[in-house]
Amino acid sequence: MATPAVGAACVLLARAAGPGPRRNGFGGDQARPRRLQRAVRRRCVAELSREGPAPRPMPPAQLAPPLVPGLLAPPPAPAPEPASTPPSVPDDGLGDLDLQPEVVVESEQDSKIMVGKEQDSEIMVGKEQAKAEVTHSVVFVTGEAAPYAKSGGLGDVCGSLPVALAARGHRVMVVMPRYLNGTSDKNYANAFYTEKRIRIPCFGGDHEVTFFHEYRDSVDWVFVDHPSYHRPGNLYGDKFGAYGDNQFRYTLLCYAACEAPLVLELGGYIYGQNCMFVVNDWHASLVPVLLAAKYRPYGVYKDSRSILVIHNLAHQGVEPASTYPDLGLPPEWYGALEWVFPEWARRHALDKGEAVNFLKGAVVTADRIVTVSKGYSWEVTTAEGGQGLDELLSSRKSVLNGIVNGIDINDWNPETDKNIPSHYSADDLSGKAKCKAALQKELGLPIRPDVPMIGFIGRLDYQKGIDLIQLIMPDLMRDDVQFVMLGSGDPELEEWMRSTESNFRDKFRGWVGFSVPVSHRITAGCDILLMPSRFEPCGLNQLYAMQYGTVPVVHATGGLRDTVENFNPFGDNGEQGTGWAFAPLTTENMLWTLRTAISTYREHKSSWEGLMKRGMSKDFTWDHAAEQYEQIFQWAFIDQPYVR
Repeated sequence: MATPAVGAACVLLARAAGPGPRRNGFGGDQARPRRLQRAVRRRCVAELSREGPAPRPMPPAQLAPPLVPGLLAPPPAPAPEPASTPPSVPDDGLGDLDLQPEVVVESEQDSKIMVGKEQDSEIMVGKEQAKAEVTHSVVFVTGEAAPYAKSGGLGDVCGSLPVALAARGHRVMVVMPRYLNGTSDKNYANAFYTEKRIRIPCFGGDHEVTFFHEYRDSVDWVFVDHPSYHRPGNLYGDKFGAYGDNQFRYTLLCYAACEAPLVLELGGYIYGQNCMFVVNDWHASLVPVLLAAKYRPYGVYKDSRSILVIHNLAHQGVEPASTYPDLGLPPEWYGALEWVFPEWARRHALDKGEAVNFLKGAVVTADRIVTVSKGYSWEVTTAEGGQGLDELLSSRKSVLNGIVNGIDINDWNPETDKNIPSHYSADDLSGKAKCKAALQKELGLPIRPDVPMIGFIGRLDYQKGIDLIQLIMPDLMRDDVQFVMLGSGDPELEEWMRSTESNFRDKFRGWVGFSVPVSHRITAGCDILLMPSRFEPCGLNQLYAMQYGTVPVVHATGGLRDTVENFNPFGDNGEQGTGWAFAPLTTENMLWTLRTAISTYREHKSSWEGLMKRGMSKDFTWDHAAEQYEQIFQWAFIDQPYVR
């Protein structure tokens, strides 16, 4: 029998339960027995969760249970009915209602169903979204994802890209730790306990982990729970440095991520074995190794694929070689993770430099490798940017690609941003001048619309080139400019910001710390954004700046070189470019480029307006990036999976 239109079953059940509006949007008579009301809710949630965004076609292979149960858990529940018939939901006394199918007409142009959580689902209306030609079951594995846990760009990417892929029709799961530190606990308030638990054999014992789940923005957010994720401090360490058991914590994450598609029933279905695993940085890098070493030899995940996404090659998850037996991998797989430090990097004469490297294991075993910009995909194959993995990455250049990150235009949009005092667009830039005046007033600087205002937002460390800003500041402060910095990090640089502010009260402001609303107001209020990073895999602040009509001046490296087009007043079709990308990275070059931008701002107003509008018209949305990831998925499934 054909499945009725999405939502039809919910409407019928709601009518049967009785009249009367309720806060969650379902009909129901409060005088009816609670048991009946709970059953109605459960069946409605099952209907909505199963269907997801309408229409959401999935191949039967994705709906079927795995052929082989998970290796770390008991066999799953009996298989649901074939895909042609909706999975049955226990009636709990509703079987005698004798409901007849009824056609419910929904708009094909703008209908979208999203379930925030199983306990309180709701129907929301959104605009039409382009769909993928071929859909996949995609499993993201990450150490962080906004808004649940975030320490940097990795959290932004893993909080936005899965949503963009789900909107295009893919079934998407994100697997990450359930961090509880007292302040972040509320972030997981809508996640419910799945009653699924597995025991992971590693580090000298069997360690039990459990799963929590939230369905939000058409994505299954799965949180791995274990006591090692419950502690004060940030995600990866505290004031004393990185946690000493990080290798253990993320080994658990990787094992749990491999089991989740096999044992978790989410929305009435399990993901099964035909998955595309997207593993992010070293925290998730054991997943491709586990697939190749512990699953495919037993016929499990033989049709799955894995993609390694490198956000920052500087962090690789390197630990002593003596820890390899703790990982629960077969002895013959040691070579995949083997790492030997060069002599100059060893601690003493007797140190052999032997180690295991999680990220290297993923570089060896992943089916495809993606970096977060095209420029960075080349840089990681060079001795200067490869962080010791350049030769290995060069050997896999045929499966190495770069895709520039996107930005969330729901958060970063000058037409709707709640954090800025005045909205504006490329068609009406008048609001930007108001944002600049409001920022000058907030910072206690002279309110001058004619003075160019330069901003910096980021960590205060060597990578971001803060020492170079420090060196040019005395010369720059001789010019008629204003400069504002927002960031924290190196205590000496924080103190330098404070002293510079006291020396140049009318020109410089240094905000030590970080504030999301302030970062939005600086991005909207400044005329120029400076980013002299020594290396930058992708960079997001330059994308935010262009979205807000703030002209970037950047070092031409990694994603900065990919995204900022040099200003050319004599292009073939007139003026071209969205900013300035300078190289090499020297104080003289940076100061000269800044002064070129300043003179353009002062003396060529029409050219400056053109720079602003061209930047604001660029498409850096996540939908554009998601389309490129789909191409990588297609290539990955063309080739055979990694086997030894």
